[in-house]
Amino acid sequence: HLTLSSTPPPPTSIEFKDTEITSYSKNSYYAILGLYTLSFPGLWSTIKRSTKAKTKRKTFTTPGESASGRSLRQVAGEIMAYFKANNYEVSSASETIKFKGLVAKSTSQAFFLTFCTLLCLASLALVLQIQFIDSQMPVIGGNINWFYICLLSPYAGVYYWKGGDREDEFECKLVESDDQMEVEVNVLGDEEEIERMWRKLEPGRVR
Repeated sequence: HLTLSSTPPPPTSIEFKDTEITSYSKNSYYAILGLYTLSFPGLWSTIKRSTKAKTKRKTFTTPGESASGRSLRQVAGEIMAYFKANNYEVSSASETIKFKGLVAKSTSQAFFLTFCTLLCLASLALVLQIQFIDSQMPVIGGNINWFYICLLSPYAGVYYWKGGDREDEFECKLVESDDQMEVEVNVLGDEEEIERMWRKLEPGRVR
């Protein structure tokens, strides 16, 4: 004979333990913070230098007339032709030739600065969003969305564009060895323009 008991089973005891819930990885947080700390000074320096030429003195050598190369006069003529083709004018022609010219604003440079600033501000916004996640907007209330600071990034391009066209100056001095085996070209001016000039005159021999 089977008897069914109507007595309900005793309740099961469920124990809850406090669990720490972390919404982000601390390692990622500090990595982003470090990235921002390192990038911001460099970004600011890049934006400020964008309206100025990076002046540097460089010396190149090329085979002279006795080494089946070119004479000093030929090298000087080619340098003169290069600068004139790039809208530079001779301001002084003596032992040292001086050139002056206007460098036009670059749209690609303005976009590049804006993009770099956007990345930097996005890193800052992410750090602030994590650090001040419960911050409220004054007066109107509501959580602060720190990523709105990324809207400031176009001002980097505006700063560069307002700098306008810049005037560049170059000094070029040529010295030929006594045996005419080598011509030394000493140039003072914007580093990038110097490199472009020498690649044009001596492909594969940039030093």
